[in-house]
Amino acid sequence: MAQQATPVRAARLGRTLGPEPTAVSGAVLLLPGGREVSGRRPSPVLATASMRALGRRLARAARDEGLATHVVHYRYRGWNGSEAHLARDATWAVEEVVRRYGDVPVCLAGLDMGGRAALHAGGHEAVEAVVAIAPWLPEEDVAASPEPVKQLVGRRVLIVHGTNDERSDPELSFRFATRAKKANRDVCRFEVHADGHGLRQYRDEVTALATDFIMGTLFGRPFSRPVQDALAAPPPLGLRMPLAAGFGRTLRH
Repeated sequence: MAQQATPVRAARLGRTLGPEPTAVSGAVLLLPGGREVSGRRPSPVLATASMRALGRRLARAARDEGLATHVVHYRYRGWNGSEAHLARDATWAVEEVVRRYGDVPVCLAGLDMGGRAALHAGGHEAVEAVVAIAPWLPEEDVAASPEPVKQLVGRRVLIVHGTNDERSDPELSFRFATRAKKANRDVCRFEVHADGHGLRQYRDEVTALATDFIMGTLFGRPFSRPVQDALAAPPPLGLRMPLAAGFGRTLRH
Protein backbone atom coordinates (compact mmCIF):
# COMPACT_ATOMS: atom_id res chain seq x y z
CA MET A 1 0.00 0.00 0.00
CA ALA A 2 1.45 3.32 -1.06
CA GLN A 3 2.38 5.62 1.78
CA GLN A 4 0.35 8.82 1.85
CA ALA A 5 2.32 12.02 1.50
CA THR A 6 2.17 14.37 4.45
CA PRO A 7 0.06 17.35 3.39
CA VAL A 8 1.92 20.62 3.23
CA ARG A 9 0.52 23.13 5.69
CA ALA A 10 -0.47 26.50 4.34
CA ALA A 11 -1.41 29.74 6.04
CA ARG A 12 -4.69 31.27 4.97
CA LEU A 13 -6.83 34.36 5.35
CA GLY A 14 -10.19 34.13 7.07
CA ARG A 15 -13.30 35.59 5.50
CA THR A 16 -13.66 39.34 5.42
CA LEU A 17 -15.01 40.54 8.76
CA GLY A 18 -18.14 42.63 8.23
CA PRO A 19 -19.63 43.33 4.81
CA GLU A 20 -17.26 42.62 1.95
CA PRO A 21 -16.41 45.94 0.25
CA THR A 22 -17.17 46.24 -3.45
CA ALA A 23 -13.89 48.08 -3.98
CA VAL A 24 -11.03 47.56 -1.52
CA SER A 25 -8.91 50.62 -0.71
CA GLY A 26 -7.10 49.30 2.37
CA ALA A 27 -6.61 46.12 4.38
CA VAL A 28 -6.04 45.12 7.98
CA LEU A 29 -4.53 41.74 8.82
CA LEU A 30 -5.31 40.55 12.34
CA LEU A 31 -2.59 38.35 13.82
CA PRO A 32 -3.69 36.25 16.83
CA GLY A 33 -1.43 35.15 19.65
CA GLY A 34 0.63 31.98 19.70
CA ARG A 35 3.22 30.03 21.63
CA GLU A 36 6.96 30.36 21.82
CA VAL A 37 7.42 26.78 20.63
CA SER A 38 4.73 24.52 19.18
CA GLY A 39 4.37 22.41 16.05
CA ARG A 40 0.62 22.03 16.50
CA ARG A 41 -2.01 23.73 14.39
CA PRO A 42 -3.71 26.71 16.01
CA SER A 43 -7.39 26.48 16.90
CA PRO A 44 -9.19 28.61 14.29
CA VAL A 45 -12.06 29.30 16.69
CA LEU A 46 -9.83 30.58 19.50
CA ALA A 47 -7.66 32.54 17.09
CA THR A 48 -10.62 34.35 15.58
CA ALA A 49 -12.18 35.05 18.98
CA SER A 50 -9.07 36.79 20.27
CA MET A 51 -9.22 39.44 17.53
CA ARG A 52 -12.94 39.54 16.80
CA ALA A 53 -13.71 42.67 18.87
CA LEU A 54 -11.16 44.76 16.98
CA GLY A 55 -12.30 43.33 13.64
CA ARG A 56 -15.93 44.19 14.35
CA ARG A 57 -15.11 47.73 15.40
CA LEU A 58 -12.96 48.29 12.32
CA ALA A 59 -15.72 46.96 10.06
CA ARG A 60 -18.16 49.50 11.55
CA ALA A 61 -15.72 52.40 11.46
CA ALA A 62 -14.62 51.77 7.86
CA ARG A 63 -17.99 50.86 6.39
CA ASP A 64 -17.65 53.57 3.72
CA GLU A 65 -13.88 53.38 3.26
CA GLY A 66 -13.51 50.06 1.42
CA LEU A 67 -11.58 48.33 4.20
CA ALA A 68 -11.00 44.57 4.02
CA THR A 69 -10.24 43.01 7.41
CA HIS A 70 -9.01 39.42 7.68
CA VAL A 71 -7.78 37.18 10.48
CA VAL A 72 -4.60 35.34 9.52
CA HIS A 73 -4.71 31.60 10.24
CA TYR A 74 -1.17 30.39 10.85
CA ARG A 75 0.37 27.09 9.85
CA TYR A 76 1.72 26.47 13.36
CA ARG A 77 0.84 27.62 16.84
CA GLY A 78 4.48 28.39 17.70
CA TRP A 79 7.06 31.00 16.71
CA ASN A 80 9.64 28.21 16.77
CA GLY A 81 12.96 29.98 17.10
CA SER A 82 14.76 30.97 13.93
CA GLU A 83 11.91 29.53 11.85
CA ALA A 84 9.81 32.53 12.98
CA HIS A 85 6.75 30.79 11.54
CA LEU A 86 4.25 33.44 12.63
CA ALA A 87 6.26 36.27 11.08
CA ARG A 88 6.63 34.32 7.84
CA ASP A 89 2.89 33.70 7.75
CA ALA A 90 2.26 37.41 8.35
CA THR A 91 4.51 38.27 5.41
CA TRP A 92 2.70 35.70 3.26
CA ALA A 93 -0.62 37.30 4.25
CA VAL A 94 0.55 40.73 3.09
CA GLU A 95 1.59 39.21 -0.24
CA GLU A 96 -1.82 37.56 -0.51
CA VAL A 97 -3.56 40.91 0.10
CA VAL A 98 -1.49 42.50 -2.66
CA ARG A 99 -2.36 39.61 -4.97
CA ARG A 100 -6.09 39.90 -4.24
CA TYR A 101 -6.56 43.64 -3.96
CA GLY A 102 -3.62 45.27 -5.68
CA ASP A 103 -1.62 48.22 -4.39
CA VAL A 104 -3.56 49.09 -1.24
CA PRO A 105 -2.16 50.21 2.14
CA VAL A 106 -1.97 47.46 4.74
CA CYS A 107 -2.00 47.46 8.54
CA LEU A 108 -0.69 44.51 10.55
CA ALA A 109 -2.40 44.30 13.94
CA GLY A 110 -1.24 41.57 16.29
CA LEU A 111 -1.85 40.35 19.83
CA ASP A 112 0.74 38.65 22.04
CA MET A 113 3.03 36.59 19.74
CA GLY A 114 1.02 38.02 16.84
CA GLY A 115 2.25 41.44 17.94
CA ARG A 116 5.82 40.25 17.55
CA ALA A 117 4.92 38.86 14.11
CA ALA A 118 3.40 42.21 13.10
CA LEU A 119 6.55 44.07 14.14
CA HIS A 120 8.80 41.64 12.24
CA ALA A 121 6.70 41.64 9.05
CA GLY A 122 6.16 45.40 9.11
CA GLY A 123 9.00 45.94 6.65
CA HIS A 124 6.95 44.78 3.67
CA GLU A 125 6.57 47.69 1.24
CA ALA A 126 2.76 47.47 1.31
CA VAL A 127 2.61 47.93 5.10
CA GLU A 128 1.89 51.45 6.33
CA ALA A 129 0.84 50.76 9.92
CA VAL A 130 1.72 48.25 12.64
CA VAL A 131 -0.28 47.73 15.83
CA ALA A 132 1.20 45.47 18.52
CA ILE A 133 -1.12 44.75 21.46
CA ALA A 134 0.60 43.21 24.51
CA PRO A 135 3.37 41.95 22.23
CA TRP A 136 5.37 38.97 23.41
CA LEU A 137 9.05 39.84 23.01
CA PRO A 138 12.04 37.70 24.01
CA GLU A 139 14.21 38.49 26.99
CA GLU A 140 17.26 40.50 26.01
CA ASP A 141 20.33 38.32 25.60
CA VAL A 142 23.84 39.69 25.06
CA ALA A 143 24.66 36.59 23.00
CA ALA A 144 21.71 37.08 20.62
CA SER A 145 20.80 39.86 18.23
CA PRO A 146 18.13 42.21 19.58
CA GLU A 147 14.68 42.31 18.01
CA PRO A 148 15.00 44.22 14.70
CA VAL A 149 13.58 47.74 14.37
CA LYS A 150 14.97 49.10 11.09
CA GLN A 151 12.20 47.43 9.08
CA LEU A 152 9.73 49.81 10.76
CA VAL A 153 11.23 52.97 9.26
CA GLY A 154 8.55 54.74 7.22
CA ARG A 155 5.67 53.01 9.05
CA ARG A 156 3.44 54.31 11.82
CA VAL A 157 3.70 52.05 14.84
CA LEU A 158 1.42 51.72 17.86
CA ILE A 159 2.23 49.51 20.84
CA VAL A 160 -0.29 48.99 23.67
CA HIS A 161 0.59 47.14 26.87
CA GLY A 162 -0.99 46.47 30.26
CA THR A 163 1.27 47.36 33.19
CA ASN A 164 0.27 44.18 35.07
CA ASP A 165 0.98 41.81 32.19
CA GLU A 166 2.57 38.67 33.63
CA ARG A 167 2.97 36.83 30.31
CA SER A 168 4.49 39.50 28.05
CA ASP A 169 6.81 41.79 30.01
CA PRO A 170 5.70 45.42 29.39
CA GLU A 171 9.22 46.64 30.15
CA LEU A 172 10.50 44.71 27.12
CA SER A 173 8.00 46.42 24.82
CA PHE A 174 9.03 49.80 26.27
CA ARG A 175 12.70 49.08 25.55
CA PHE A 176 11.79 47.90 22.06
CA ALA A 177 9.76 51.07 21.46
CA THR A 178 12.68 53.20 22.68
CA ARG A 179 15.00 51.62 20.12
CA ALA A 180 12.38 51.83 17.38
CA LYS A 181 11.73 55.51 18.13
CA LYS A 182 15.41 56.29 17.49
CA ALA A 183 15.08 54.85 13.98
CA ASN A 184 11.54 56.09 13.30
CA ARG A 185 9.84 59.04 15.00
CA ASP A 186 6.36 57.71 14.06
CA VAL A 187 6.31 55.28 16.98
CA CYS A 188 4.06 55.59 20.02
CA ARG A 189 3.23 53.35 22.95
CA PHE A 190 0.30 53.43 25.38
CA GLU A 191 0.18 51.88 28.82
CA VAL A 192 -3.01 50.44 30.27
CA HIS A 193 -2.54 50.81 34.01
CA ALA A 194 -3.45 47.88 36.25
CA ASP A 195 -4.58 45.67 33.36
CA GLY A 196 -3.17 42.25 32.56
CA HIS A 197 -2.17 40.36 29.44
CA GLY A 198 -5.60 40.02 27.87
CA LEU A 199 -6.42 43.71 28.46
CA ARG A 200 -9.93 42.60 29.37
CA GLN A 201 -10.77 45.45 31.75
CA TYR A 202 -10.10 48.05 29.06
CA ARG A 203 -10.90 46.07 25.92
CA ASP A 204 -13.25 48.75 24.59
CA GLU A 205 -10.63 51.46 25.08
CA VAL A 206 -7.90 49.38 23.43
CA THR A 207 -10.03 48.56 20.39
CA ALA A 208 -11.07 52.23 20.12
CA LEU A 209 -7.42 53.33 20.27
CA ALA A 210 -6.31 50.81 17.65
CA THR A 211 -9.22 51.78 15.38
CA ASP A 212 -8.42 55.49 15.73
CA PHE A 213 -4.78 54.81 14.84
CA ILE A 214 -5.56 52.52 11.90
CA MET A 215 -8.21 54.77 10.35
CA GLY A 216 -5.90 57.76 10.67
CA THR A 217 -2.97 55.99 9.06
CA LEU A 218 -4.74 54.13 6.25
CA PHE A 219 -7.41 56.68 5.34
CA GLY A 220 -6.12 60.02 6.57
CA ARG A 221 -8.74 60.57 9.24
CA PRO A 222 -7.57 62.98 11.96
CA PHE A 223 -5.97 61.22 14.91
CA SER A 224 -7.46 61.72 18.35
CA ARG A 225 -5.56 64.17 20.52
CA PRO A 226 -3.95 61.45 22.68
CA VAL A 227 -2.53 59.72 19.58
CA GLN A 228 -1.28 63.04 18.18
CA ASP A 229 0.39 63.83 21.49
CA ALA A 230 1.94 60.36 21.80
CA LEU A 231 3.45 60.51 18.31
CA ALA A 232 4.79 64.02 18.86
CA ALA A 233 6.15 63.62 22.40
CA PRO A 234 9.83 62.78 22.89
CA PRO A 235 10.78 59.60 24.74
CA PRO A 236 9.88 58.48 27.30
CA LEU A 237 6.64 60.51 27.37
CA GLY A 238 5.27 59.30 24.03
CA LEU A 239 6.19 55.72 24.92
CA ARG A 240 4.51 55.65 28.33
CA MET A 241 1.29 57.42 27.37
CA PRO A 242 -1.53 56.39 29.74
CA LEU A 243 -4.68 55.11 28.05
CA ALA A 244 -7.56 56.90 29.75
CA ALA A 245 -10.59 55.02 30.97
CA GLY A 246 -13.48 55.73 28.63
CA PHE A 247 -11.28 56.42 25.60
CA GLY A 248 -13.51 56.05 22.57
CA ARG A 249 -16.69 57.09 24.33
CA THR A 250 -15.37 60.57 24.92
CA LEU A 251 -13.23 60.81 21.80
CA ARG A 252 -12.51 64.34 20.68
CA HIS A 253 -10.34 65.25 17.73
